Amino acid sequence: MPTFREAAEKRGLIEADSTLDDCMTEAGLFQMPSSLRRLFATILVFCEPSDVRSLWNKHLEAMSEDYSRNCKCKHTIEQMVLKNIRDMLHSMGKDIKSFSLPKIDQQHETTDDIPREIMEETSIEVDHEDTSLYKNLNNEQREAYDEILAAIDHQRGGIFFVDGPGGTGKTFLYRALLATIRGQGNIVVATATSGVAASIMPGGRTAHSRFKIPLKIDDGDIYGFTKQSGTTKLLKAASLIIWDEASMTKRQTVEALDKSMRDIMDKQELPFGGKTIVFGGDFRQVLPVVRKGTRAQIVGASLRRSHLWNSMRQLKLVRNMRAQNHKWFAEYLLCIGNGTEETNENGEILLPTSICVQKKTDDNSLDRHIDSVFHTDNASLKDPKYITSRAILSTRNDSVDRINLKMIDRFRGRRWYTTASIQ
Repeated sequence: MPTFREAAEKRGLIEADSTLDDCMTEAGLFQMPSSLRRLFATILVFCEPSDVRSLWNKHLEAMSEDYSRNCKCKHTIEQMVLKNIRDMLHSMGKDIKSFSLPKIDQQHETTDDIPREIMEETSIEVDHEDTSLYKNLNNEQREAYDEILAAIDHQRGGIFFVDGPGGTGKTFLYRALLATIRGQGNIVVATATSGVAASIMPGGRTAHSRFKIPLKIDDGDIYGFTKQSGTTKLLKAASLIIWDEASMTKRQTVEALDKSMRDIMDKQELPFGGKTIVFGGDFRQVLPVVRKGTRAQIVGASLRRSHLWNSMRQLKLVRNMRAQNHKWFAEYLLCIGNGTEETNENGEILLPTSICVQKKTDDNSLDRHIDSVFHTDNASLKDPKYITSRAILSTRNDSVDRINLKMIDRFRGRRWYTTASIQ
């Protein structure tokens, strides 16, 4: 053997680097990035890998997934991971400088007193295209944009609710606000009730994740973050807080944020402690979920039944930007949402035949429905843009599974065979 170490590895006296690599790879399948960093630090201290840099390079991406969601600068992400691992090594009595890892820059060394939450927010890079979004706002969006910015610039605070059906450009307005305020070097906390809505806002997080909302919350509750926590310091430093899809959340979660903000801002007399808050949503869509709740209980859990509702400045968006080529359909959806569409004696709405696929009693009715959305020719199914530009929605998971299985069967693939042997 070339070295004593390799000989010891072959005898099983010490762990080989390949074993440590396999350990990190397997952990990456189910562990959170913070747990992976803890595992990496533990490996450095107790397993003495021979090629630390190679192990670092291979697993850096997995260890930094939580940081990379809100930061696009690779160097900043690397520095954040290094600092976190340094702190873990310090708790184990080791110095990160004794390992062959990239150095922590001096400018990042001086940010030790800055909470991770603020570091993540300030490292969000503003997309160049987003900086000019304000130029393309329609009149309704422009009025809302100007009014919200005026409240921030004059530091007078305010509670706004952007009310608009789907397609009226609520997210477009949020992105314009985010780009403008972040471009000025200020912090904006972007949240949403659902993960999908949060993911389409730069730096967006779910409200439950950002505000540490407990699974069960009642009237009069307050959030659990302390005045010295990173979340508290972030909320105090924020110029604006956005909460999209607030129409889907229970009023108690918003009221708890109000009480928490009054407490951390030391301004008990002002709603949300005087911060500028923008809520958004569409009450025509999904309301808060109350398990086995009656209609009255569901409505009672809505934000519109909160004592804060009358304090919110209503900013209405009506013009549907997504369906400009199908104005009749946008107006039809609005009539249904507003409850003005005609119904029969059973309260049912008769859909126009032009937007329906005729259902028959045979077993091929679902296939015909799929054919009406996705053409069966193989060329179309091979085009990613074609596939992602259309979808079939369903209210039941079992229907979704059945449709997806039928779609998968339509993809014409090739069979590949493999053989394996043990030496």
